[in-house]
Amino acid sequence: MTQDPFVTHRGLLFTVAYEMLGSAADAEDVLQESWLRWADVDRSQVRDPRSYLVRLVTRQALNRLRTVSRRREDYVGEWLPEPLLTGPDVAEDVELAENVSIAMLTVLETLGPTERAVFVLREVFELPYDEIAEVVGKSAAAVRQVARRAREHVAARRPRVRVSRAEQQAVVERFLRALRTGQLQELLAVMAPDVVLVTDGGGVVAAALAPVHGAELVAPILARAHRSVAAFDTVPVWLNGEPAGLMETDGEPSAISLVVEDGRITTIYVVRNPRKLTQLGESTELVR
Repeated sequence: MTQDPFVTHRGLLFTVAYEMLGSAADAEDVLQESWLRWADVDRSQVRDPRSYLVRLVTRQALNRLRTVSRRREDYVGEWLPEPLLTGPDVAEDVELAENVSIAMLTVLETLGPTERAVFVLREVFELPYDEIAEVVGKSAAAVRQVARRAREHVAARRPRVRVSRAEQQAVVERFLRALRTGQLQELLAVMAPDVVLVTDGGGVVAAALAPVHGAELVAPILARAHRSVAAFDTVPVWLNGEPAGLMETDGEPSAISLVVEDGRITTIYVVRNPRKLTQLGESTELVR
């Protein structure tokens, strides 16, 4: 079993499905469906198992994405990707770390299913256009046009300034320290004036139903968290290949991901929905 190409490339296949769906649970379901289909394939007809499996998983992920896209329209409040605990080694592949970040996955949610599949396969995993065309059922020329539009769409919405991991880590630790102690002025100092706070509670736990804009509104909300509960703590971790944080309020966990530009925080993503925090017990392998 360990020599089966599916097992060999499982980390890659999970990463493809997760990039497509933003959900570890859905990605695991896609891998299960793909494994069953792979079991019926005549392996003697497969020249490149890795490429074949990537296409197979992408097709299943595309089918799942079309289903969950309709389900997410009824989601209570803001929908954020499911955060994954990773090691700092993911950050060594800078492009992979950027593409699996919570910020990027949130941007990818604004693409249609086909655009997302084309973008992920081309920009992240560098598949040839003719192979992508086979997956999405379009001509190679049409796929090139979709890829161009998707790139432009993503470029207009992704963070414009790339910072070093050392700078990101320093800002994250400063933010978590201020959050842990409830220091309002320190929170204001570490955030950009036009910072945006996005929280995802899924209707299960308390969370803002819409993004909160501006440091003057965001900082007091965060500072109050320290004072309004009996037990409160924050710890630095690596989530989705980036320095991030975990927050615990009266035993309820939250995952915090930050976008840092020019030394200050421009976006704060807080995932509070407990159904999206089940993967934080152990590190997840993300590779390409």
